[in-house]
Parts: sequence; C-alpha cells; structure tokens
Amino acid sequence: MRAIIFAAGLGTRLRPITDSMPKALVPVKGHPLLEIAILRLKAAGCRDIIVNIHHFGEQIIDFLQAKDHFGINIQISDERDLLLDTGGGLKKAEWFLKEEPFLVTNADALTNLDLRQFYQTHLQNDALATLAVRQRESSRYFLFNSVGQLCGWSNVKTGETRLSRDEPDLKPRCFSGIHAISPQIFDFFPAEASVFSIIDTYLSAAATERIVAYPHDGDIWMDVGKIPQLEKAGEILEAVLPR
Repeated sequence: MRAIIFAAGLGTRLRPITDSMPKALVPVKGHPLLEIAILRLKAAGCRDIIVNIHHFGEQIIDFLQAKDHFGINIQISDERDLLLDTGGGLKKAEWFLKEEPFLVTNADALTNLDLRQFYQTHLQNDALATLAVRQRESSRYFLFNSVGQLCGWSNVKTGETRLSRDEPDLKPRCFSGIHAISPQIFDFFPAEASVFSIIDTYLSAAATERIVAYPHDGDIWMDVGKIPQLEKAGEILEAVLPR
C-alpha cells in the first residue's frame, strides 16, 4: 500500500505558530501532525509514503531524518519552488504513486477512520476514487446521487454549483480530506497545467467515471486548521493514535 501526505500548506490560519514552522510539524500534545499521519498509515499496512513539502520544507526533511523515516520508505516531493495545489501535487508525485491504488490524506486531518478498511472498500468498489465524507456544516460540499456516486460540487457562500451529472435529489456531503485513488486518475490530469486542484479533476472525471462516497459519520474527525481546533485536538489524540 502506498500513500501521499499533503504537508505543503502554508498554515496561515495557525499563525503565529506557523510563522516559524510548517503546519505539518505543529504538535498535538508533543506529537507533530505529520507524525500522527505517518503512524496511522503505517499501522494500516502502508510501507511506502511520499510527503509533499513547501513552507519550511527543510524542517520536514530534517524531522523525517531524525526519526529514521519511521522505519519505512518515506520519500519527499519537493514543492519549495512552487506550491502546486492538490492536483498538481499528485501529478508531481505520479512517479511514486502510479503502480497501484493509493491513499491520500491531509496532514491536518485527525481521525480514527479505519484506513485499512477504507482502502479495501475502494478496491472492492472498483472506483476511480473513493472519498471519505461526513454530514457536517461547511461552505463547500460534494454532491452525490442516491447510490453515493459523485455528481457535482457546490459552494454555499458564493452560490456556485458545478454539475458533472444532472441527476435529481443530490445529497451534499463534506469532504474529510482523505481519499483512496486508482492510478487511472493520472489519465485525467491536464497535460499542460502544473498547478491545479484535484477537485477540478474529480468533477471532470465524474462525468464518465465512478467516484464514490465513503460516509464515516461514526468516526472521530477534526480538521486542525485553526488555533481553537488545535487546542481541542489533544482531547481526541488518544483515540486517533494507533495502539
């Protein structure tokens, strides 16, 4: 099993902490977010991980070296010259990910979602991508039909709606920042662009391909994107860290 951890974000909502460190190394009770993500992937059976870096990227390189790469194969996808967004980040790491279905997680997504089961469900679904989603309030939603297939996306603040399939009674679900993706996704990436969102690719591919929801409302989940969430993250850490 292979995976990529998105760790290149600027972490602007966690300032002033991220004025001197990358968001991925912000600690929760002494455990950097990146460490938590790696340990969870390792516990799920993942032995090959690539981490993209940008903001204070050298600190992430030094951290992984100090931890002896947690005893597994951890590679770096270096975006220090240009931040590539989620789609561009995957495109740059294609050389590492293209041989088999892989997991994707944001470094700041804390959850006790069973990653092994999530990955196996993706394999059984024979989908292009499987997206972990929840019912919660947000400004942006994926839109799924009655059988959980992606049909569109909406931004409730701006009123923008983008449809890949025109189907009735679409259900809005909020993305948890965790995907399982088949390598055929790379066929849908724009040939010329280097900076683009994976959301754009999903919406384009969903017109012809199966991209499906994986509801996990029964799990613990938190986006550690702001100081208040960081303070609350310590309360769920024991349930999130693998034993």
